[in-house]
Amino acid sequence: MISDFRSELKDERIKWTDTGNFHITIAFLGDTDEGKVPEIAAMLGEVCKGIGNFDLVLNGAGVFRNLSDPRILWTGTEPSEKLTEIYHSVKNGLHNTGIPFEDHGFNPHLTLGRIKNISDTGRLRSLIEKHNGISVQKQAIRSVILYESILSQSGPTYKPLGEYPLL
Repeated sequence: MISDFRSELKDERIKWTDTGNFHITIAFLGDTDEGKVPEIAAMLGEVCKGIGNFDLVLNGAGVFRNLSDPRILWTGTEPSEKLTEIYHSVKNGLHNTGIPFEDHGFNPHLTLGRIKNISDTGRLRSLIEKHNGISVQKQAIRSVILYESILSQSGPTYKPLGEYPLL
């Protein structure tokens, strides 16, 4: 699916996500005081333990904003009770520790690319429809990782600060 989008939209202004940077954001914390990281780490260790490993199925494609003015091209996930449980546990853990985060609801997805400009939205719509409802990949989920996002002109770098097993 990714190859299909990249080849069909090769002439469009899209900043494609490096596959090594694919991730599902559970909670975006923004600029966070380094002194809070140990508290966040302890909370993640607590809330993740015992949820249990599971498989997550990536499915379909879509855009954020809308097809008239698309900004983000993504692939979503099939519904997952365990992924939703992780989201609510982390959200409650952050709330209980008083650590602010951006809560726009939970729409699990992988960002495939950031659209700068697209001249042929019809081709984009056709590709999304072609991949609608089609399972892309099954991925084993065994842990949650706390990342620091380091932004640069060449794109983000994600530095792992801790990994929290689900068992």
